[in-house]
Amino acid sequence: MSEPRVFLLPDLGEGLTEAELVSWHVSVGDTIVVDQPIAEVETAKSAVEVPSPYAGIVAELHGKPGETLDVGKPLISVTPISTGVAPVAAADDAAPAPSPDGNAASSMPSGSDRPDATPGAASSAAAEAETYREEEKAGSGNVLIGYGTPGGHGQARRTRARKTAVALAEPEAPSSTTEDDLTLLRTRVPGKLGAVISPLVRRMAKEHGVDLGALHGSGESGLIMRRDVEAAISAPVAAPLVEPAEAAPGPVVEPVETRSVGDQDRDARTGLSIASRTPVRGVRKAVAANMSRSRSEIPEATVWVDVDATGLLELRQSMKANGAEVPGLLAFIARFVTAGLKKFPELNTRIETAEDGSQEIVGFDGVNLGIAAQTDRGLVVPSVRGAEKMSARALDAEIRRLTDVARQGKATPAELGGGTFTLNNYGVFGVDGSAAIINHPEVGILGVGRIIDKPWVVNGELAVRKVTELTLTFDHRVCDGGTAAGFLRFVADAIENPQSLLADI
Repeated sequence: MSEPRVFLLPDLGEGLTEAELVSWHVSVGDTIVVDQPIAEVETAKSAVEVPSPYAGIVAELHGKPGETLDVGKPLISVTPISTGVAPVAAADDAAPAPSPDGNAASSMPSGSDRPDATPGAASSAAAEAETYREEEKAGSGNVLIGYGTPGGHGQARRTRARKTAVALAEPEAPSSTTEDDLTLLRTRVPGKLGAVISPLVRRMAKEHGVDLGALHGSGESGLIMRRDVEAAISAPVAAPLVEPAEAAPGPVVEPVETRSVGDQDRDARTGLSIASRTPVRGVRKAVAANMSRSRSEIPEATVWVDVDATGLLELRQSMKANGAEVPGLLAFIARFVTAGLKKFPELNTRIETAEDGSQEIVGFDGVNLGIAAQTDRGLVVPSVRGAEKMSARALDAEIRRLTDVARQGKATPAELGGGTFTLNNYGVFGVDGSAAIINHPEVGILGVGRIIDKPWVVNGELAVRKVTELTLTFDHRVCDGGTAAGFLRFVADAIENPQSLLADI
């Protein structure tokens, strides 16, 4: 029997060094195929399914649910099938898509009625088995669901029939093969030879009736990602968690795993019995590390201002009266923020430190606007990429989408990283202000408090107005108080007089 092949836990994106094993999808002794999801792991960014780059029989599972595994350490051992016959995917995982030349790629049924089952065909079995082994050595193109690896680019895997090692040429015309005979392990993206779509993405598309051939993938080289299928499904999108509201709901309580301890376990400092111990891991561990680094490295300062938001609320009401689809308040504020960052680019930067200790301020040609969102898994910050190019309406749609996938734990590492400035609406928790901690390595975060009725002087007269508080925490290394105050005042003026600034932004 061949020696087992050991699959090491890959880098799950954004340079993460560890992941918590949530559950196994396979057991020792199971026969698996290339790209079959074998485990679910949770990183500091999101929960993902890990597919196997090897086919064969599961020999060993390196880890138990709940354990934290380091990147580069063994995850699973797979023993190749000694007969040289490649295991095939189940029929319901297959989703044939048009090949680049326009013909449908499919497998043919096994049996004597196959058109290529000639007496001389068996002589090619050994060569085909060797070809299969060489292709498998190249690795799956899908170490992560929705993410490609170098081994998956450059050539397309050939389609094979069930229970045979005989190679089949792709038909020149669409095949009449039934769905039960389909054994396609990889699906081509139209016009992108060799691009790989994961079985999970194909299954999702099949269950919701989405035509993969009609999709344009947002991944590298046109790869169809899970988010592309989700967008095509067009499911109703829940209102974003971070939408400003006058009535504040109760705080979101993060579920934590605890274990009870006996009375004999007493705290030496207080003398009290310890009721429970909660491991710091996953999202909570990542947040703790990032916030600690931010506090230790960034000399931050905070400025704030009360803002009369009555004008912005009245503008939205007038738009609703005209029957128009009106973006949420947070989308308007996000638009004002991107305009403010264009005017004060010092706050849309990052400080990089070289090995010799020298530092430089790195500016960006564009804004990736992070939106702080509280979820059941903890605080996450998905970012709207290219936010400076979007209208308030486009920002509203993207903020809602990102908040929804973050709530479900389906946000990708790319969506949860790469921000250049963060917008945080803590008003939904019923508070007016907060000296927020900067999301390292960014240099600024703008907070929005609740909107409440307050007495306000308007044209010398006392009136009741809708008032909110804006709080800006910034890195004093990249700018001084004048720049920070200028940015904050720009956003405040836009909220108070939105119509007068719309022409300029």
